Amino acid sequence: MEIKRRNFQGVLNILSFNRHFYVFGLIALALIVGSKFIFDWYDCFYWFVIVAFIYGLTMPLIVSAYVYDFSGFYNFEWLAKMKIKDAQDQFNLNINAGFDETSFIIKKILPQSTLQVYDFYDSEQHTEPAIIRARKVSMVYPNTLQINSNAIPLHDHAVDNIFLLSAIHEIRRYDEKVKFLKECRRVCKPNGNVIMVEHLRDFPNFVAFTIGFTHFFSKKTWKMAFQEAGFTSFEEKKFTPFMSIFSCK
Repeated sequence: MEIKRRNFQGVLNILSFNRHFYVFGLIALALIVGSKFIFDWYDCFYWFVIVAFIYGLTMPLIVSAYVYDFSGFYNFEWLAKMKIKDAQDQFNLNINAGFDETSFIIKKILPQSTLQVYDFYDSEQHTEPAIIRARKVSMVYPNTLQINSNAIPLHDHAVDNIFLLSAIHEIRRYDEKVKFLKECRRVCKPNGNVIMVEHLRDFPNFVAFTIGFTHFFSKKTWKMAFQEAGFTSFEEKKFTPFMSIFSCK
């Protein structure tokens, strides 16, 4: 099955999944505008607050449109350039938190390889409203299995490549991250790869998402987690200033 993305699907997803943020933001903005008729605001401060609110509401949408709709990310040319072997003896995993826009694309790029998809979502631990809404509209790859983040149901050294594409930041606790990555290391073959795509808690993403950048984690945090899990390499390549592609062995 091939998924054809709609125009502006990325930014529409952001609006839909985070609509609570935009509803509260617009209500707060309306109250601030209305308060001008009641309180004697200093003009400079008033306009500073207005501009800050508008910036915080619109900039994430502009950057999301750039990253997800105009950068070519979902063309997956960046993955094709990694020259991953495609053969019948190759076994790949794609692990997500229940919102899956990538499995059908991966299968199209690596048609001969076997692809198994796992979903580690736990309603008690992963409570972000955005991911709960995203799960309701996600397409499901055939034979997708629900798993615990600390137990991948495979034998040791069974997997050639594991894809973690904008998903494992939903694992909020550091100790859970490390346990999950230890499982990834356990099931990877000695020459296997873990390919992770994430926004980072860094300056470009602060500019893009303001306080929303705290939903992501720093490169230092990810590097520590991978090292603690036993990985020996951690290589980063930027895909736009706002997104990083990590290849770990």
